[in-house]
Amino acid sequence: MEKSKILVVDDESRMRKLVRDFLVKNNYEVVEAADGEEALDLFFDKNDMDLVILDVMMPKMDGWQVCREIRAYSKVPIIMLTAKSDERDELLGFELGVDEYISKPFSPKILVARVEAILRRTGQAAAEMIVEAGGIRLDKQAHSVMVEGTPVDLSYKEFELLAYFMENKGIALSREKILNSVWNYDYFGDARTIDTHVKKLRSKMGDKGDLIKTIWGMGYKFEEESEKNF
Repeated sequence: MEKSKILVVDDESRMRKLVRDFLVKNNYEVVEAADGEEALDLFFDKNDMDLVILDVMMPKMDGWQVCREIRAYSKVPIIMLTAKSDERDELLGFELGVDEYISKPFSPKILVARVEAILRRTGQAAAEMIVEAGGIRLDKQAHSVMVEGTPVDLSYKEFELLAYFMENKGIALSREKILNSVWNYDYFGDARTIDTHVKKLRSKMGDKGDLIKTIWGMGYKFEEESEKNF
């Protein structure tokens, strides 16, 4: 089986080595970059990275800008590393399409677990699956969404969120359950992370955004039009 390729971007060589050693030990292929510009050169040179681990504070180009550049062309999963523990930074990361956010210092074992969880969600186990409901067609293999035959461009996390809603249609889902299932770890913060993603997802889906119902005081439910009157 081909190894997953991970781009590790950090200006501290010691940190890169620490992350690389743990990933290689767990059978991942690792490519390293010491700054943002080098990271983008490597990423776009072959465009075959399965995941990016990205430090925020770096010379030449910081992690936020690198993330913006990658997200303009790719939905590859991104894990951000930061020495700061600031909720505003974390929310900014999710706004930019970051999939996980880890504050330094961190446990390398936890980082590897996060990597495994993300790649598992995007890997072969979820491939070749098409979910259809309410005029929406979601293709996990192609990572594409069609609404009434029209393609809709979603971020990685918006796509995962919609897939989770559609796979659990008709079921009221609490914010805690959504965070644990889509973000895959306990998020100790407020509900703005989910609410912001749902708001963006609804707006991109047009009229079909109404299929995502708000369950006040709890969370959300995906409900097909034919189910509304029952």
